[in-house]
Amino acid sequence: MRMLNKVPQVTIFFWIIKVLCTTVGETAADFLNSNLNLGLTNTTYVMAALLIATLVIQFALRRYVPGVYWLVVVLISVVGTLITDNLTDNFGVPLEATTIAFAIALAITFAVWYAVERTLSIHSIRTPRREAFYWLAILFTFALGTAAGDLAAESLSLGYALSAVVFGAAIALVAIAHYGFRLQAVAAFWLAYILTRPLGASIGDYLSQPSDDGGLGLGTIVTSSLFLATILGFVLYLSLSRRDEIPAAAR
Repeated sequence: MRMLNKVPQVTIFFWIIKVLCTTVGETAADFLNSNLNLGLTNTTYVMAALLIATLVIQFALRRYVPGVYWLVVVLISVVGTLITDNLTDNFGVPLEATTIAFAIALAITFAVWYAVERTLSIHSIRTPRREAFYWLAILFTFALGTAAGDLAAESLSLGYALSAVVFGAAIALVAIAHYGFRLQAVAAFWLAYILTRPLGASIGDYLSQPSDDGGLGLGTIVTSSLFLATILGFVLYLSLSRRDEIPAAAR
């Protein structure tokens, strides 16, 4: 079944909303787990069910719809965070091991995707199979980013603010490699996509965590609400302006 491209054009809006979504993924998971006392396991079940339901809607659509697409990204960000947290907190898997495991899982996903479809470009997400590969890769980038971010901020004792600076600098290096040294566009996109996850998580933790733990102490409710409202504003703007739709000639 052929469809119009199911993902947005990669613009500055894409990256801003992506970072906002990753920040919400971190703070919302903490809010549901701790503030609402759902516990890590119950939170995972609830968010996984919401993600599956939203993915059903996303797959049923024949074109890119900003509200649905970015809702999936928010939910998959939360679920990716919870997967890593479950492995670390409930099963005692070291962050070093989860980082390596998710890196391997993502590499395998890319390898199979390319072997089957001969492309990893997000500008060609026009069949259900390509879309399935796309969302599986997105899930692993969030899980990997969570593990890598926690490893940097906690195990390596960088702290939330310095971790954000480090991952932000890493994204800048990817951009320089792409625009200055002709790093292949698809590779640059996926490297940046992976790195925005720990960047957003570090920003979220820095804003929400108590000052004694190196944060600003805004709390998960304020931080999550602020970023969700900002995401909503951007999504409404893009829904009306259609500025992030891929041009017909590229579809």
